[in-house]
Amino acid sequence: MRLYVNIDHVATLREARRTDEPDPVRAAEAAERGGADGITVHLREDRRHIQDADVRALRARPGTVLNLELAQHPEIVRLACRLRPFQATLVPERRQEITTEGGLAVRRGDRRLADTIRRLSDARIRVSLFIGPDRTTISRAADLGVPAVELHTGRYAHTWHKSDRALDALRAAAAHAKARGLAVHAGHGLTYRNVQPVAAIPEIEELNIGHSIVSNAVFWGLEEAVRRMRKQIEGAQGLSG
Repeated sequence: MRLYVNIDHVATLREARRTDEPDPVRAAEAAERGGADGITVHLREDRRHIQDADVRALRARPGTVLNLELAQHPEIVRLACRLRPFQATLVPERRQEITTEGGLAVRRGDRRLADTIRRLSDARIRVSLFIGPDRTTISRAADLGVPAVELHTGRYAHTWHKSDRALDALRAAAAHAKARGLAVHAGHGLTYRNVQPVAAIPEIEELNIGHSIVSNAVFWGLEEAVRRMRKQIEGAQGLSG
């Protein structure tokens, strides 16, 4: 299973003082040494953490597999098409939210979304849609021709210690997505305590994890924090039997 490390909150710390440290590029290097398969950043319209220059620098770094999260803002879509990261994950975005609160609304006949997917695909960027774990949305994503979806694990992250229902929904959604020919990714709110049951879902091939890793990097260092998350994920293999 691939682990993509989201380093947005390295930039959050930098932007708190509008200074030049900590540097997201150095964070990417440390994450990769710790075992990250790729680096995820979300370039928001309000530029609250990651900046355009960060995306350019990460894209220019040899060996970094970059997953750019973005909403359908024309300026950011144009930038993505110019820089051509390995993957673009389309997400919903609201100015008022602290973090992404849910999956992308995928409506039948959404010409704007179809056009954004086409533009990114024409730039030879792999496109993923960040969506809720429900069959209708998954089927509509498959109909749009994207190669991958990322299942929003927020409900699971908030309820895993109380009930298995959200985990069961993720299992069913992952199986349905795989049956529709989609690569299945997952992320949002995953931590060292709750990641293993999700990592044990056999259809899921990639996890995107950021806040928990960056938070614990305060105590362990980023390289070690990624290494420990990698160990948790690898330890989940025994749960999938």
